[in-house]
Amino acid sequence: MIEHIIPLAMVLCLLGAIFSGYPVTFVLGGIGIIFAIIGGLPFAFLKIGVSRIYAGVIENWLLLAVPLFVFMGSMLDKSGLAQNLLYSLERALGRKRGGLAISVAVLGIIMAASTGIVGASVVMLSTLALPIMLREKYRPELAVGTIAASGTLGILIPPSIMLVLVGDILQISVGELFLGAIIPGLLLGGLYIAYIIFVALTKPHHTPVSTSQSSEGSLFLALMKDLVAPLLLILTVLGSIATGTATPTEAAGLGAICAMILAALNGKLSRKTLSDCVRETGSTSAMILGVLIGATIFGMVFKGLKGDRMIENAILHFDLGAYGTLGILLLLIFVMGFFLEWVEISFIVLPLFAPIVAALDFGLGLSQQQQLLWFAMLVAVNLQTSFLTPPFGYSLFYIKGVAPPEITIRTIYRGIIPFVGLQLAGLLMLVIWPGLVLWVPNAVFGN
Repeated sequence: MIEHIIPLAMVLCLLGAIFSGYPVTFVLGGIGIIFAIIGGLPFAFLKIGVSRIYAGVIENWLLLAVPLFVFMGSMLDKSGLAQNLLYSLERALGRKRGGLAISVAVLGIIMAASTGIVGASVVMLSTLALPIMLREKYRPELAVGTIAASGTLGILIPPSIMLVLVGDILQISVGELFLGAIIPGLLLGGLYIAYIIFVALTKPHHTPVSTSQSSEGSLFLALMKDLVAPLLLILTVLGSIATGTATPTEAAGLGAICAMILAALNGKLSRKTLSDCVRETGSTSAMILGVLIGATIFGMVFKGLKGDRMIENAILHFDLGAYGTLGILLLLIFVMGFFLEWVEISFIVLPLFAPIVAALDFGLGLSQQQQLLWFAMLVAVNLQTSFLTPPFGYSLFYIKGVAPPEITIRTIYRGIIPFVGLQLAGLLMLVIWPGLVLWVPNAVFGN
C-alpha cells in the first residue's frame, strides 16, 4: 500500500490542478516532472521521455491526419452545403409531425460523416436549425437536445479525429476503427430519431407540423443535388481507406482537397475563408498535440512510479469478473467526462486501461486485437457523452453561445437528459452485442 502513495497523490494533484483552470498541457507535463523528482526517478528517465515525444508525436505520420481532418471539417462548415441540405430535408419531412427535428438529426448524421468536428457541427446546427425550430413552436428542450446530440455524432462517425488518436494510442488500425464506428454511429442516430418519433406520438404539442414550407422546384432533384456533395466526400475518405487505396493520412489529404473543391463550386472559397480555416486548424491541432505531449510525460512518469500496477491491483482486489471490470472502467470514464475533455481522458486512461481489458476473458472467442477494437469503440461512445454532460459539456456551451436569450442553460441541461440516456442505452447494446462493432471490419478485412 505504501508504494502506491506517490502515484495516488499524483492523480489527486492532477484533478486539483485541472480545476484550477491552468492549461491542461502544462498541468500534465508539470505534474509529471514534479513527481518524477519527488519519486526519485533518475534524470535519464526524463531524457527518455523527450525521445518518446519526438518519436511518438513529432515524427508520427498518422497524427498528420489530425490537422488535415480539422481543415476538411472547417472548410466544409463554411461551404454552405449544410444549409442547402437542411432546407431540402425540411421540405421533405417538415409537413410530418416532428419532421423538422428528424431533419436536424439526419443532417447531423450526414455532416458527422463529412466533418468529424463536434464544435463545427453543433454551432452549424444551432445557427441553422434552432431559430427555425423555435419559430415553429417546438419545445425548446427538445430542440436544443436534438441539436446537441446530433452534433456530437461528429466525434464518433468517421472520419473522426478521436478515432485517429485512439487508434494511435492503442496501436489499432485506424481503418478498422473507422469501419467499426459505422454501425454504432448509425445506431445512436437511429435512437435519436426513434425518440423524436416517440415524442411526436405521445406529446404532439412538443413537435408541431412545420408551417413554412417552400414548394419551388423538384424536391427529389433538390435532395439529390444537396446529398451528392457530402456523399462524394464520405466515399472519397472512407472508400479509399476501406479499399486500401490510401492510408488514413492520405485519405485526410484527399478529403481536405475535396472540401476546398466543394466550397469553390458553391461559391464560398475565398481568401478570408481559407485564412479562417487555416487559423482554426492551427489552433485545434496545437491544442490536441500539446495535450498529447503533456500526457506522454505524465503517463511515462505514472508508470515509472508503478501507477499502472496500482490500478491493476485495485481491480484484482475487487475480482468483479470480465464484464464487471469492464463496467467499472466504463463508469470511471463516464464520470471523468463530467469534468474533462475527451482528449485528456483518451491520453490519460487508455494506455492504463487497455492492457487490463486485453487480458480479460469475456468468453466471446475474440482475438486480442478484436477485443481492443471493441473496447476502443465502447470508449468512443462513452466519451461522446462528455460533450453533453454538465458542468463542462462543450456542446452545451456551444449552443448557449449562439442561442437566443430565452434559451437558458437550465433549459439546455433539461433538454440533453433523455439523449444522454439514449447514448448510455446504445453503449449497453454495444457491450451486449460486440458484433455491432466487429461485423463491418470483419466483412471488409476478414477475421
